[in-house]
Amino acid sequence: MASHHDKITSPQPFKPTRQQLIEAAGKTVPDVIATDLRVLFCGINPGLYTAAVGHHFARPGNRFWPALHQSGFTDRLVSPFAEAELLQLGLGITNVVAHATATASELTKDDFTKGGRRLKAKVQRYRPRFLAVLGVGAYREAFVRPKAVIGEQDEKLAGARVWVLPNPSGLNANYQLPDLARLFRELREASEE
Repeated sequence: MASHHDKITSPQPFKPTRQQLIEAAGKTVPDVIATDLRVLFCGINPGLYTAAVGHHFARPGNRFWPALHQSGFTDRLVSPFAEAELLQLGLGITNVVAHATATASELTKDDFTKGGRRLKAKVQRYRPRFLAVLGVGAYREAFVRPKAVIGEQDEKLAGARVWVLPNPSGLNANYQLPDLARLFRELREASEE
């Protein structure tokens, strides 16, 4: 697998200062991506905490990493600072919209439209077997699928099977960790067929 990751070494975990969070607005976080992945997970966009530390789903309280572990994708709880380890498991991470905002509600329809086009081009280039979009609202907006629901979609994107999962942010109270783990497990089982 040819891999693309801008950081050779993982910096040590740190907690960003208030000023670093303010300065993170508009920043991007490098994709954790390689060709022919089993699953490419796709967040909505980086939050300020994630952009400040430069690693996906890094904000304390985000349930992506625990859901990944509890669903069996990983054999231990992986730290966001060790995200590059996912490539060895055939997993990767990207975002629908690349730039960081304080909340996803700051994103515009145009952000999602452009993000959907960029994501389709990325899927064509890297050819993952599954694309897992973490946020049904983001999927609906980016791909003009207003009736999309959680689970596997009836369409493919550039050859990849598309799966929509709930946003794992701690702010998404509609889904608790056991629910997320169960939904992630359904995707894992499908990706192992």
